[in-house]
Amino acid sequence: MKQLIIVDSGCANLNSIFKASRAAGLDPVISDDPNEISAASAIIFPGVGSFDHALSIIKDKNLIDPLKKALNSGKPFLGICLGMQLLFTESEESLNSKTKIKGLQVIEGKAVRFPNDLPVPHVGWNQVEPVLDHPLFTGLDKNAYFYFTHSYYVCPLNKSHILAKTDYGFPFTSAVLKGNLIGVQFHPEKSGPAGLRLLANFGKIIADQ
Repeated sequence: MKQLIIVDSGCANLNSIFKASRAAGLDPVISDDPNEISAASAIIFPGVGSFDHALSIIKDKNLIDPLKKALNSGKPFLGICLGMQLLFTESEESLNSKTKIKGLQVIEGKAVRFPNDLPVPHVGWNQVEPVLDHPLFTGLDKNAYFYFTHSYYVCPLNKSHILAKTDYGFPFTSAVLKGNLIGVQFHPEKSGPAGLRLLANFGKIIADQ
């Protein structure tokens, strides 16, 4: 039986993503057990808050190695908001702090802060335009609206990892792809029918493995 784990990273609204996943037809389990995460067939990795604080919590929970194992295994993996940014090499947010903690370093690149001439954080509904044909966006309008709340955005070094873009003063990367690893900057669990359809599509990706 395929088991979908929502990682309890200690820095996410777990109830919201759990309820949305159930509404989308998925059957997830919330866990911070390293063994369960390692054994999972698929993973959702949500996150909110600061980059370095989140990584320190994940480290304290002994989740770094299980997450990297899952990320390198090729199993379906969905990082959400900060959960996507943590997959990158580093973030300006951490580099500007005393910790200078590196990310999980699965995707080369870093998260950078929106420029000061834009309202920060970027909060609210915005269009997401896929730049690759991918089953995550099956059945969705080309410029469907999703809900965002973030101050940093990711800059992949390898442009082939860009799955979707969003315009906020300029086009920024709002979804990434590397094999079966997907990251989205927006919150599907807060994005109404479009978000539920995206989560259902992720469930189909899991089922097809």
